[in-house]
Amino acid sequence: MVFIPYGGYWSSPFVRWQGALSHLHSVELAAHVTRDALGARGLDATDLDLALYGWTVIQPEIFYAGPWFTALIGAEGLACPVVNQACATGARLLATAAGEMLRGAGELALIASGDRTSNGAHVYHPAPHAPGGTGRGEDWVMGSFERDPWARGAMVDTAETAAARESIDTEEQHALVMHRFAQYQMALAQDRAFQKRFMTLPFGVPDARFRKTVGEISGDEGVQMPDADKMARLKPVRPGGTVTYAGQTHPADGCAGMIVARDRARAREIGQGRAAEVLAVSQAREAAGLMPLAPIRAAARALEAAGLGIGEIDVVKSHNPFAVNDIAFARAVGIDWREMNNYGSSLIWGHPQGPTGLRAMIEMIEELEIRGGGTGLFQGCAAGDSAMAVVLRLE
Repeated sequence: MVFIPYGGYWSSPFVRWQGALSHLHSVELAAHVTRDALGARGLDATDLDLALYGWTVIQPEIFYAGPWFTALIGAEGLACPVVNQACATGARLLATAAGEMLRGAGELALIASGDRTSNGAHVYHPAPHAPGGTGRGEDWVMGSFERDPWARGAMVDTAETAAARESIDTEEQHALVMHRFAQYQMALAQDRAFQKRFMTLPFGVPDARFRKTVGEISGDEGVQMPDADKMARLKPVRPGGTVTYAGQTHPADGCAGMIVARDRARAREIGQGRAAEVLAVSQAREAAGLMPLAPIRAAARALEAAGLGIGEIDVVKSHNPFAVNDIAFARAVGIDWREMNNYGSSLIWGHPQGPTGLRAMIEMIEELEIRGGGTGLFQGCAAGDSAMAVVLRLE
């Protein structure tokens, strides 16, 4: 299909909502980080033939997000379509870039995504023909968490439905959280050596106008160390349920980006002689209200398209907004959930939505590099009981 140059990707730290990045417009933050990342890799924005930008949370002037982003990075003449597939936006960006290049749209693409769940917009939808002309309000972030208009439930309800169907109890969910936190510590070892492979740290926090640096963060902000005793005392979010606040991720702010090349030789030129080949990208949808189970179908389709079995996969990464996701997936494919998500996952470092999948795929490539190469599978659910999966191989 297409190729990702080794090292041709980057991410900001992910910061728990209402934290150190809450004052920054996500498009401007993504452009700020991307400009520096391109320069550090010896690339110029004018080298790009194609750019795609992903967002899921509205902010002022987001209507212009794509072309605004490319103009800010110095590619003013480059059009930039916008992509939004909720939490699967990262994988969708990759799939869209591949499709565009395979039909002749260019040889070198940039995919990037930035989202800010902080300070979510409160939207008013006029309804002039309603009684008294009264419109309807919507909280863009919180409302999306709380109600799927088709399944008619909140995100946490999908986790409870999946947990009930698969007989997943609170104890196992909490055990998984403790293990995922321990895996995240691997990324923090030796002064965050793993994260520094794709993240500029410490990270200088700019002011709202991006004119000066007003602070500095050492890495992801807002990650909380789990306490087994405290978790054991937590009550489920839903009465009679199994999912506690400890068993799910936190909303966050951040951005990520990636270079995609049509030609293997060009990817190797950028990637220090190495490249990851994208073997398959697939999507799927589960029955209403079963979002955490959708990645099982998406992964099966991606593996089939790549001509591989799960036993041939060296690294598995997931977007796991709920601990339920990983437990159900591991049971379905016959692997140990303890062997997934080394170095971190969204359950621990948070979920800005659009950039989440990109960061997970970046970490997957870096783990493969540490192994000396191999094949990786990324999978993750998205709103509407859907999911996407990506299979790639690092030389």
